[in-house]
Amino acid sequence: MALNESLLPNQPKNVGPSKASMFYAADDYFDQLKQRYDHDHEIASLIASSPDAEHTDHKGKAGQDKMTSVQVTDEKRSETTGRLWPESNKPDPMPPHLAFMFTRISPEQMMYMWNVYTGIFIGQCTCVIVYMLLLKFGCPWWPATLIMWIPAWQLCIQNVYVLHDVLHGATFPPYWWQKFITHCWSDQMSLPWEDIIMEHNKHHASTVDLLIHGEFGWDPSNWLYWPNEYSWFTMPLVLPWHFFGANDTGALFACLWYLNFPAMGPGGKCNAEFWKKWFDRRLKHQMWLLCLWGTVWFLGTWPLGRPLSEGWRFFLPVTCAMRSGFTSAWLFIVNFNHSTTWNHFLSSDPDRSWPILHEAMAIILGGRHRWNEILFHDLHHAFPNAVGTLSQRGRFHGWKKVHDAAVDILHNGLFKPNSDKPTQMQEMQKKRSLLVKERLSKGEVVLITA
Repeated sequence: MALNESLLPNQPKNVGPSKASMFYAADDYFDQLKQRYDHDHEIASLIASSPDAEHTDHKGKAGQDKMTSVQVTDEKRSETTGRLWPESNKPDPMPPHLAFMFTRISPEQMMYMWNVYTGIFIGQCTCVIVYMLLLKFGCPWWPATLIMWIPAWQLCIQNVYVLHDVLHGATFPPYWWQKFITHCWSDQMSLPWEDIIMEHNKHHASTVDLLIHGEFGWDPSNWLYWPNEYSWFTMPLVLPWHFFGANDTGALFACLWYLNFPAMGPGGKCNAEFWKKWFDRRLKHQMWLLCLWGTVWFLGTWPLGRPLSEGWRFFLPVTCAMRSGFTSAWLFIVNFNHSTTWNHFLSSDPDRSWPILHEAMAIILGGRHRWNEILFHDLHHAFPNAVGTLSQRGRFHGWKKVHDAAVDILHNGLFKPNSDKPTQMQEMQKKRSLLVKERLSKGEVVLITA
């Protein structure tokens, strides 16, 4: 059960290893984070280009490098829609009951999440080893595959959620090796961790309104939306599109990103950072994936008494199980969250009329604190830095406290009013928050046990 306050207590400075880790002091980790942001200035630049960024001199301004800044006119308007760069409406003064949503998570909490991440990786490896042992000692193929598949599927769903949580709160891991375990089971080729950070923050800098994709620059996630946006006939393609690697952690997405980042240097020359920073990271990441998946292939041969050429008989069920989990999570985080149909559905306060649906989806995704991420993704896009993810907040404060706070923030308005006409998304947010507030004021209770 999640606690009402911080899961891990703060420690005085320089008192040695924290409870979150056996070896790493929390203050040391915080200092390391600062150094990493200095080194990866591209990441720092994109984070500072978010609508809730503070204390930056280029918020809402176009930079020379289109990949590391937002794209607006001199009047700070979108080059495609003409809409003014939105400014997140952080409560001021801050009500006491909302302060926890905007309080930066502590180094101990950051390290705790990375420890959970490590546990998930160990669990995924265990699924593969158990699968091999079941087959080796005579368990029939179908029961053995099912025993491996179900926990691997759920672990990979949690993998994506924790990945999203640390992206927005504990961007860099405490230990160098942890960046290799973040999504290695998703595909045989994928982006290294630093590239994942870049492309996801590029998504946030370019798409502020959930329904206006790439409004302030190129959004690498644009091609993930097309199956459900193009027509009803292409909607079934969403599943294979994710399954075969078009999402953030897949091979197809890696190809797209590599073709666009880093941007070419002046005069069409190779980017100065490519060879000394990005190439080395990508090569090491891919070599690790080759070793990992090569080991999976090997486990399906000699230990099971099969020739090397038949490793695919073990390899294929394992990669399909892992891909099914990553596909399930990304489908909700990307396609559901950014669809007009889903946000229109949310605007009718479905908690009141569809409680069983909410309960079922919360169970599938691993808990109601995970489901909050799907219910309030618009809030996440308005405050990607100040609030981070709803899943992350629920981890330390409980889903109900986070849910009710999110309703209040939504009711207050996610962005400061300006001269522009409200977007379709903003109209739906207003309608939804009024309905939820009306229900809560009447004392109606929706029973959800997940």
